[in-house]
Amino acid sequence: MLPVGEMGVEVVKMGKTITILFTLILCSWSLFSHAAKPTSIKYVEEIVVGEDKVYAYYQVSCSNGDKKDISAWDNRKLWCLGKGGTDTCHKKQIKTAKKSCK
Repeated sequence: MLPVGEMGVEVVKMGKTITILFTLILCSWSLFSHAAKPTSIKYVEEIVVGEDKVYAYYQVSCSNGDKKDISAWDNRKLWCLGKGGTDTCHKKQIKTAKKSCK
């Protein structure tokens, strides 16, 4: 059995270790949370693709300085990555804009 004074030192060392580990986890999490995010979404033009297909073309400005294209189909009910793209689509404009900036 350890004397009370020595046991207190072990508890303090363990507390410091836990604090350091917690700090490292928070720092690494903050590094990954700084991904580019959309800062603005600007309407560019409406484009006709055939007789009855029309989509709206938008440009997304990202926090890292990039500009990405997104398209709105079906009267802005379906938002897709790229100019005229229909491969990667979402129902919400902001979700598509976030994906385009990643």
